[in-house]
Amino acid sequence: MEKYLITGFSGFVCRHFLDYLESTGIVSEVYGVDVNKPDFSYSGYKNIKCSFQTLDLLNRAKVEDVISKFKPDYILHLASYSSVAYSWQNPVASFANNTNIFLNLIETVRLLAIKCRILSVGSSEEYGNVSSASLPLRENQLLNPVSPYAVARVSQELLSKVYVDGFDSDIVLTRSFNHIGPGQKDIFVVASFAKKLIDIKRKKNSSNEFYTGDLTIIRDFVDVRDVVCAYYLLLKEGKKGETYNICSGKGISLFEVLEKMRTIVGVDIVQKLDARFVRPNENRIVIGANDKIRKDVKWVNRIDLDSSLHDIINYYNSLT
Repeated sequence: MEKYLITGFSGFVCRHFLDYLESTGIVSEVYGVDVNKPDFSYSGYKNIKCSFQTLDLLNRAKVEDVISKFKPDYILHLASYSSVAYSWQNPVASFANNTNIFLNLIETVRLLAIKCRILSVGSSEEYGNVSSASLPLRENQLLNPVSPYAVARVSQELLSKVYVDGFDSDIVLTRSFNHIGPGQKDIFVVASFAKKLIDIKRKKNSSNEFYTGDLTIIRDFVDVRDVVCAYYLLLKEGKKGETYNICSGKGISLFEVLEKMRTIVGVDIVQKLDARFVRPNENRIVIGANDKIRKDVKWVNRIDLDSSLHDIINYYNSLT
């Protein structure tokens, strides 16, 4: 039986990872930790024995207690303050938390001499602003983080390299591009579009005014259900110390995404710019190359953008 320790257990991605394990018939034991309790049931799986503990990963003693008792084969490190906008509003908390919880985790594994593989989840935000000549972004691209969140992710990646090279830690790294899907909170842009459009459809808004940030920016969106498949394959077959883009390889502007979603919902809107949603030093265009992960672990992103958008809208439409 495979044993997984999952940090950030209560978040959007973990639920889909559990669903992936269950749907593929992978018999496993999962121990989840998070500062927040999950708002979903984790007791009804047939193939997964699942436990949860409220835990702050900054508490080194408690991290050591969990790892020494559970002895995971794999650690999926999802815990973080994952909002770029939050990192601009709270740069100290964002950087300190995201860097130190990861360092606590990998140092505890090292000191306990636990033999397990760790997946260090990073972000396409690490690439920063790039020229069109650099696209699509490949793993050997020079990193140029332009937000506190991105700097913390680069620091996490550098720490991983130090531990792989210096201590022979078994760590595989990702740069995960913008992932979307049902269940994502509306602090993220595509989910926020869905919620606002559904509210307009239900006449919860007094007008059809739709406030957004800059819609000209281009992003590479990948469905979370494809992302968790990539995480599993990398835990099992990824090369130690290597970094992998997880992306669709296609770029689309936020304006086009909003138009697609507006058409699906069937409403007219009056789009207006709200300066509160415009980030300082925004990455203008982010499109990745996924050749490496396709070659090394035979990953394929199977869910197209239109299907993802329909599922996100259906999710928000199902909420009362």
